[in-house]
Parts: sequence; structure tokens; C-alpha cells
Amino acid sequence: MHSQQVTAEPPSNDRIERDSGAGDVPGALRAPASGADRAPLVYDVIIAGCGPTGATLAAELRLHDVRVLVLEKETEPASFVRIVGLHIRSLELMAMRGLLDRLLQRGRRRPAAGFFAAIPKPAPKGLDSAYAYLLGIPQPVIEHLLEEHAIGLGAQVRRGCAVTGFEQDDEGVTVELADGERLRSRYLVGCDGGRSTVRKRLGVGFPGEPSRTETLMGEMEVGVPPEEIAAKVTEIREPHQRFQLRPFGEGIYGVVVPAAGVGDRAEPPTLEDFRQQLRAIAGTDFGVHSPRWMSRFGDATRLAERYRAGRVLLAGDAAHIHPPIGGQGLNLGVQDAFNLGWKLAAQVRGWAPETLLDTYQAERRPVAEDVLDNTRAQMELLSPEPGPQAVRRLLTELMDFEEVNRHLIEKITAIGVRYDFGEGPGLLGRRLPDIDVKAGRLYDLLRRGRGLLLDRTERLTVRGWSDRVDHLADPTADLDVPCVLLRPDGHVAWIGDDQQDLDDHLSRWFGKPAG
Repeated sequence: MHSQQVTAEPPSNDRIERDSGAGDVPGALRAPASGADRAPLVYDVIIAGCGPTGATLAAELRLHDVRVLVLEKETEPASFVRIVGLHIRSLELMAMRGLLDRLLQRGRRRPAAGFFAAIPKPAPKGLDSAYAYLLGIPQPVIEHLLEEHAIGLGAQVRRGCAVTGFEQDDEGVTVELADGERLRSRYLVGCDGGRSTVRKRLGVGFPGEPSRTETLMGEMEVGVPPEEIAAKVTEIREPHQRFQLRPFGEGIYGVVVPAAGVGDRAEPPTLEDFRQQLRAIAGTDFGVHSPRWMSRFGDATRLAERYRAGRVLLAGDAAHIHPPIGGQGLNLGVQDAFNLGWKLAAQVRGWAPETLLDTYQAERRPVAEDVLDNTRAQMELLSPEPGPQAVRRLLTELMDFEEVNRHLIEKITAIGVRYDFGEGPGLLGRRLPDIDVKAGRLYDLLRRGRGLLLDRTERLTVRGWSDRVDHLADPTADLDVPCVLLRPDGHVAWIGDDQQDLDDHLSRWFGKPAG
């Protein structure tokens, strides 16, 4: 077998899973019924794809001693240095797991502004987060850090291993690799991108719209003075909102320019393609040369019909694709992983309530629907046609109202997400910001990926759930409510001060009490 393996010894896992969760799954292949024909369940979860979503999910599972194998078809990480942005909610999640300081050392902070359709408005005042900025960071850097984090926690990563098929049964999933090797696990998660093999083999529909327009994007050097570029960009940007030349320093510019048509995204564009389109729109090619990387993206927008079929789940681009406008794609996938990780771990470890794993789709699919809708709207506002440009001018005026600007920024950065946990105060279902507590900062208490009861009354207890939920009694905590129960992803699952009501919600989210 020709693959590269980075490995840590998987921990023992002698707990018995309560719910197989397989059932009769349309479109899913099934393994032979005889247990004698199956390989042993060496892994609890196999993840296809070691991008940011897959690596984050692996780390979240390892916080709960789940035996994880990540299979990545590429033999080496991507070498091109594309700059991506981490939005506020992703920065909060990284802070919860103690990763943010490492990322800050390698990235560059920018204002949390100008995201929606690239309309240049300042960040609204008083965004409710300690991390109210955008972190620009090279994509290879964040991918390396997330993979390194997962491996450090004990995940196994094997490169040069492409998943080509799988079969699922009542006990697990048999995963087949390109070289014919077959592996067994309890669950399989497809984090293998927009052309996901896992999603296709599962038979899950991926409805939406194909690309109607295409844009070339890359980083390269230019051959004209910066002041000439700035003047030309100012002239061109009014009718062509999708056009951009942005300096990254050391003579490198990020170049974004509309393409002439829709091409094969599997084939990267050439430098001559960039020169031709620059000349067509700007009347000059700016002397571009020495590209670092070049790519193309369309405005295809698709959403998986479901995120789970039995023991196989989807996350990240395997579940949703959309144009990169607003920079939400990587963030959406990472946030999927934080939502799914602890729930899937609970299923494997045997304490998950019956419907817990189903809440992954119930919570994350509507978030993806909203992202797809706002990217559709943003792409319309980038059109040079008179109608969309009139709407853009109107929205630009409306964004002078603080409430409008705040609403759009909270939407793009995902700090406005509220999961539907039923009736309750406005904070219920939302993420809790990184507030001050007597132990320091709240997010430092969430590094182990456990639940947390933040108790200002000093009267409550998590007794039978102490193996899954931590308890901080702190009457000084900066809260406007008596107590909150936080899930491992930082969302508020309960608000109140009654022990029996708390016990009911502990059971709802963290299963039956021990003993």
C-alpha cells in the first residue's frame, strides 16, 4: 500500500454503543449479513478528507477518546499560499480549544467590516465578542495547525489514501480504498469536498444551481507602480464589483477578475487567461507575472438533501457549496465539525440521548441554507447590470443604519446563529461570548470539549453527569441570568435556577446520569 501515515496509537475503547443508528438507509450499500465476513471494528470513526473540516472533527472526537482515522487522498498538503479568513465565531471556537494564540502568531488581524458584497462600511460598534476581527491566514498554515492539533490528540492521518466506496450494516461501515484495502469503523464522515465521493456513493441528492458565472482568482506579482494600480482599480470597481487587485506586500497582489465564461473547474487557469481578462476589463494586464497560485470559482450553490444516512454523515463542502463571497466557506465547515464532534463522540461512547445525533442536521442544515441565501444575494449585488447595481446602491444607503450593518455582519461572521431549543429567553440556543469568570476567561474552561454549568447561585449540581459536564459556581460571573448550561460547542442549552429543570436538560443533552 503506497500511503503516508502519521499515527498515534489508538486508545482502547471498551464501552458498548447503545444505538446502532443504521436502520434501512435508501441509497446506502450494505455489507454481508454474516459477522464472520466482516473485518473487526478497528476504528470508531473514519473521516474522509483532511482539510480544515476533517482535521477539526478528528480533534473534537479525540477529546473524548474516540478512535479516529483520517484518510486524505492527496499525498502532500496544498503548496499554494492562498490567504483565507477566520471570522469571529470560528475565532471563538479556536479560543475554546486553546488554538487561537498559535493562529494569531501566523495570521494578520483585519477589521470585521466590508464583508457583505464587499460594500465598504465600517465595523458596527460594540460587537459582542472578545474576538471582533477577521484573521487573515495562509490556508496551508491553518490546515497544518489543525492537522497537527488532531495528531497531537491521538488521531491517525493517512495520506495518499482515496476512499472509493463503502458498505454499511447494523454494526459499522466497511470503507474501501483505491488500492483495494478495506477498513472497518462504527461511523464514516465525508469531509471530502464539494465533489464528495462519500456523498455520491451514499446516494444523497445535492440540489441547487450550477455555475452561471466564473471568476479567476490568484496571487501574483505585477509590473506597474502601486499608484497606477490603485487609480485603475478605483476606476474599474464601480461597474465591475468582482474585479480586485489587492496588495499583500513584497510586490504580491491578490487578483480577482471575472472570466469570459464557465470552464472546467478541475483545470486551473493559466497566466495568459488572467492577462486576457485583465486586458478585456481594465485595458491592461498590469504586467502580471510569477504567480504563486491560480484558481477559478463559479457561483454554483448546492445543499445536500440530508447530512446523515445511517452510520454515514457529511460535513463541510461535502454537504454544501456556494460562492466564496463573504469568506464563509471554511468557517461554515469548521463550525459543522464543532457541532458534530461531541454528538458523534457521545454516540460512540454510549451516553448519547436517542435523538442527539439527529440534531446535527436539524441545527446545521438551516445555517447552511442561510449562508447559501446570503451568498446568492451577494452575487446578485456584484452584477454590473443596472437592476442589481440599483439594489446595491440602496443597500449601501441602508447599511448606514447601525442595525442593518450589525445584522449583516453578525450573519456573515455567524455570531448571530441561534439554534431552535424551544421557547425561552433570547440567549437560549445562542453562543455565549467569552465572559470574565473568577477562574479567568470562560472559554479556557471549555478546552476539554465537555459541557459546563456556569452557576451564579452556588446551589446547583451536575452530580450524575460529572463525567461529561463541568461545574463552575461563580456568583461574580458576568451574566444577566442566574445560571446557564453550555454545550461543548459553547451554545446555551438551558437558563434558570431550578435543579429539577436543570436535570431534565442535562438528560436531554448529556444522556442518563451515571449510576
